[in-house]
Amino acid sequence: MVDILGSTKRTHKCGVLRGSDIGSEVTVMGFVAKYRNLGNLLFIDVRDISGLVQVAFDDNVDKEVFERATTLRTEYVVAITGTVRSRGSNINKTLPTGEIEILATGLKILAEAETTPFEIKDDAKVNENLRLTYRYLDLRRPSLQKALILRDKITHIVRNYLSDNGFLDIETPCLGKSTPEGARDYLVPSRVHPGEFYALPQSPQLYKQLLMIAGMDRYYQIARCFRDEDLRANRQPEFTQIDLEMSYVESCEDVMGVAEGLIKKVFSECCGCTFDGPFRRITWKEAMERWGSDKPDTRFGLELNNISDIVKDCGFGVFSGAVANGGAVRAINAKGLVSKMTRKDMDAYGEFVKSYGAKGLAWAMVKPEGVTSSFFKFLTEDEQKAILAKLNAEEGDVLFFVASDKPKVTFDALGALRCEIASKYELFDKSQYDFLWVTEFPMFEWSEEEQRLVAMHHPFTSPMVEDFGLLDTDPINVRSNAYDMVINGQEAGGGSIRIHNPELQKKIFNLIGLTQEQIKEKFGFFVDAFKYGAPPHGGLAFGLDRMTMLCGQIDNIKDVIAFPKVQNASCLMSDAPSAVDPQQLADLKIETKNN
Repeated sequence: MVDILGSTKRTHKCGVLRGSDIGSEVTVMGFVAKYRNLGNLLFIDVRDISGLVQVAFDDNVDKEVFERATTLRTEYVVAITGTVRSRGSNINKTLPTGEIEILATGLKILAEAETTPFEIKDDAKVNENLRLTYRYLDLRRPSLQKALILRDKITHIVRNYLSDNGFLDIETPCLGKSTPEGARDYLVPSRVHPGEFYALPQSPQLYKQLLMIAGMDRYYQIARCFRDEDLRANRQPEFTQIDLEMSYVESCEDVMGVAEGLIKKVFSECCGCTFDGPFRRITWKEAMERWGSDKPDTRFGLELNNISDIVKDCGFGVFSGAVANGGAVRAINAKGLVSKMTRKDMDAYGEFVKSYGAKGLAWAMVKPEGVTSSFFKFLTEDEQKAILAKLNAEEGDVLFFVASDKPKVTFDALGALRCEIASKYELFDKSQYDFLWVTEFPMFEWSEEEQRLVAMHHPFTSPMVEDFGLLDTDPINVRSNAYDMVINGQEAGGGSIRIHNPELQKKIFNLIGLTQEQIKEKFGFFVDAFKYGAPPHGGLAFGLDRMTMLCGQIDNIKDVIAFPKVQNASCLMSDAPSAVDPQQLADLKIETKNN
């Protein structure tokens, strides 16, 4: 049977038809999402990226078209001509097109489809690996298409905003020099330079600073970046940055002001957010002391309290020993959760904090009959009262304590536990947004693995002027001109004022243990550029993938990337990475070996 269609030109997308189109002759094209055969009437739902519309085939209107429609199956690709009509009393209020349907007068099957390995709908229970193996089918789901449409909208807003603020869109190389002072590089072998390698960029950091030295003044780029590191729910080996840099900046506020304006523009247009004044600013030290994280979620309480002064001489050796060894004892108060937590929960939380380096978790439940605790019996009555007062403990509260001779452990463990509890017991409104800046990060941190100072952000970050004197005497306490934007407890972006003085840059390199030879080998081209004058400059990068997640309130980064990788950095759909032809390796002068 031949296909029957009056016109092969699409006049409307499926999801745009409304009551105002009743009586119009239209042609739509898309995938068959559902079909229902009622005898002399047949209904199908046709889906494209704009949405879904119902089409009716009536045996009494056109028998030949009706017969052709009986051969349709889900995911067939079709073109349909017909007249838009009202659905009368059968309106589907859950659909934007639910007021109307198309009475078909023509049908063309553009492509047939085999039975798909899973249903193409948002609420289908499908194993993620199966979805990613057939990602091109998974991407037909409305929720994923909505996420990619949102991502496109965000990039348009970003480009327009930055262009309006004097930024130039400039591309930087993807094949560059390996400068391993961060995550592990992805390396690309050179055929014409045997035994030598390019590195894919972890970020355009050096190039964008060189653009400032080149006089470009303001640069931005929607940049692809690559890091060979272990994956998490919100990380991928290749990702996209909204990258920017500005010359002639006098302080962090110059960059933060532009970046904050960008975020307000994105979230107001994409999420309907309204803003009153600038975002909150908190220092890194305050963030750690109050929330145990440098990217704190402050939408709920559960703030950390340091009780070291109360328990430093107590009879509970776990606490007093930690303080004596230069550590701390910190606690959080889960207010009103006594009736919701069981002893089994206490044990589970104990195991949870161990994954953050804690040796255990102490707890106390404030009940009508008194305090039930794993350790109160070792404390004096005065110490017990002091703890309850410090934590503002009331009947119905559950108190959690972590002690360690390493302050980082108490921060990490309780910082993660507070978020775990808040999520489990829904202690905040997930539809609300929490925007803040974290500033004054430490310039350096000590690497136990490498037994040296390393830059907390990167070695091109400028120290705060007030702390210049500490570079020679107490570098671990030097604060940097760095700033991170945090949204709902996730780092949305970060940046810093850069070093533009060659002697200061050399000093920072020396403090992180680089010799003159290593500086020349790794950063020679970069350092040489500073000899010819560098304007004061600073910049920032936002993660586009993460920003889309936050705007769309999406939990998994894979859902905002068209073709993502899985936990082991492989692509299930294309089977990458894979072995290559031996001749390709021979051309590169490379041999492989099995470990």
